[in-house]
Amino acid sequence: MDFDLSQDEKLFKQAVHEFLSKELAPIWSDMDSKKTIPTDLLHRMGEQGLFAIPVPEEYGGQGGNFTLATLAVEEVAYNDPAVATAVFTLLNNAWPYILYLYGAEEAKQKILPAVGKGRGFFGIASTEPTGGSDVAGERTSATKNGNIYRVTGEKVYISGVRESMEQLDIGSWYLIARTSPEPGHKSLTGFAFIGNDGGRRPEGFEYGILNTIGRHAISTGTLKFNNTPVEDRYVVGQEGRGFYIAMEGFSLARVLVSAANIGAAQWALETAISYSRERRLFGDRPIASYEGVSFPIAEVASRLEAARLLVYKAAQMADKIYVKKEPGLRPHDLDYWASTAKIEAVETAMTAAEVLMKTYGALSYTEEANVFRNLLGVLSYFVGAEGTQNIMRYIVARELIGKDYLKG
Repeated sequence: MDFDLSQDEKLFKQAVHEFLSKELAPIWSDMDSKKTIPTDLLHRMGEQGLFAIPVPEEYGGQGGNFTLATLAVEEVAYNDPAVATAVFTLLNNAWPYILYLYGAEEAKQKILPAVGKGRGFFGIASTEPTGGSDVAGERTSATKNGNIYRVTGEKVYISGVRESMEQLDIGSWYLIARTSPEPGHKSLTGFAFIGNDGGRRPEGFEYGILNTIGRHAISTGTLKFNNTPVEDRYVVGQEGRGFYIAMEGFSLARVLVSAANIGAAQWALETAISYSRERRLFGDRPIASYEGVSFPIAEVASRLEAARLLVYKAAQMADKIYVKKEPGLRPHDLDYWASTAKIEAVETAMTAAEVLMKTYGALSYTEEANVFRNLLGVLSYFVGAEGTQNIMRYIVARELIGKDYLKG
């Protein structure tokens, strides 16, 4: 049993780290303050091969796998511990792969090459004003007339709205809508909805930007549809399969969310260590000499080592299922590993951010210290993005105990 990365994986991770340490690390806090990711940075990240990593090269991807995508997202979050750029990166690795698996040829050729170059976006649009975790209860509707679906409804807390609509050549999402009046998940269909096509916007479509408390550099917004047309060639999979495809996408995305959190936690750990050595009190003693400071740092380090192994395990399981196609494995088999990874990675990142701020003391409560940006960034995943922590626990319990035993 080998817990180490391969030599090629180590070289890839090191190359990504060297690139980001020059291009991203020096500007991440300025990006958070100005609430924007520079467009040219996204282009350079695309040129470096950080997007659509698992997507085959013939569709404009990098021809890699989810382990490499995991390592890339981890490094992005380490160099942007507010995790804004990591959000952009993880979405543009997980959901483009879903489009590659299930999208029509024309939709794939239209969207995926732009994503791979850092000039397009393909994320997820599922959450509605009435809730996010209850995907089966979504109310946005899509009514077909000829070869056109007319979409009506609203999506909220959607990542990448400003970037998609104002900075990139193509802005698109995996949009879930109800194509049958029957309640439940079997009447949901997924669409590759293009909100921005070279500056052109579909009729009846509007977007807005929400004011979030953290990870400011990437936008979070709303998408509104008023009889908005979507051609049937942009159906992903087939009608009525939107829920099932979304569940696959969420598991893949959760692996990469977990990677972002261990990257951010690593930054918090190293920053706390450095400050504990430098800060001196009570007779010129470093605060690291006090167990009240050093022991919490040690606990974060041990939890982070465990969480990282779990995240890598989940990434390797994704590769076994989707890339290597090992016999006997199904997409559903990733649910347990993706959810356990997200539980541990997110909560470890939150603990690391808390320990970092306590190590800094009162200084952490100032903008000058910049450490608060890390806390507010990882908090977004602690409270709900890509599924709440309690939903992750439900999935793990369901897989361990059985769904029938969890019914009320």
